[in-house]
Amino acid sequence: MSRHRLLALGVAVPLVLVVGAMLGAVAIAPSQWLSVIGNPGSGSMEASVFWGIRLPRVVLAALVGAALALAGAGIQGLFRNPLADPGLIGVSAGASVGAVLCHVLAWQDLWGGWMLPGMAFLGGLGAVGLLRLFQTGFESGGAARLILSGIALNAMLGSVLGFALFSASDSALRSITFWTLGSCGGADWPRNAVLLGFFAVGSFLIFRNGRSLDALQLGEAQAAHLGVSTSRVRGEVILGTALLVGSATAFAGMIGFIGLVAPHISRLLLGGLHRHLLPGAVFTGAILMVLADLGARTLVAPAELAVGILTAAAGGPFFLWLLKRPGARALF
Repeated sequence: MSRHRLLALGVAVPLVLVVGAMLGAVAIAPSQWLSVIGNPGSGSMEASVFWGIRLPRVVLAALVGAALALAGAGIQGLFRNPLADPGLIGVSAGASVGAVLCHVLAWQDLWGGWMLPGMAFLGGLGAVGLLRLFQTGFESGGAARLILSGIALNAMLGSVLGFALFSASDSALRSITFWTLGSCGGADWPRNAVLLGFFAVGSFLIFRNGRSLDALQLGEAQAAHLGVSTSRVRGEVILGTALLVGSATAFAGMIGFIGLVAPHISRLLLGGLHRHLLPGAVFTGAILMVLADLGARTLVAPAELAVGILTAAAGGPFFLWLLKRPGARALF
């Protein structure tokens, strides 16, 4: 049953991508969909909008959602804590600090555009490193220590962001607004290729530890008795999380709740085994983010909402509803 549901989620992703690319302020009629997809060089307005503007944007949204969801699933498995989220524990804020400092210092165009995601990656990795100094173990009290450490870390990083905003020029402030609100605007194929590279490496680091994450659910000592190198698993999952969240934040800003909600939806649909949970989180996160970006583009058209506002507004009530479901009690 889990395999069939996972297959259904996988099939839904390209369908949602196509629908998201066809809808918008300039709608493409369903009767034109096949001709637009099958003839990208036709030169028509619809083909230009689809291939040049919409499709790069929905692909970026899908990659960002998949990265945040996979990072959330990895962090939740690593800490054995269903409340763990890249945003709650400071990884997103650390990545934002790196990206904002890059804008303040006017470094975003260095190294052919690689400096920006690189700085965001280092910021996310640094935040996770600080968190690990506070999170001394996975046993009793570990969950409370994790959340409290994340609150303190977010506060410290928020002060750094505030100082960066105070020091920034007017032009830098306009760029920084992108990171604080979140947006998939300005997407293009080169940017998607860079994000895909970060996503490939980060997802490899987390997927290769799926069985070890299953063993860690029994406890760190029990996992070690089963032959799991807990220090290696921690290092690789943390590195993969920082890579995924750092690159996603670099290209789309701070996006809330995707990394928290998508793994729980995947867990409800597919169960708790990470061989199903991790790919399910990737598919679910991609679908949720594409739908959120579609709403941001269409709800107040021709204006555009910040997608981070929409994910937070929808994700919070949805997560509260998820907590009330009787079937969700086993998750917590």
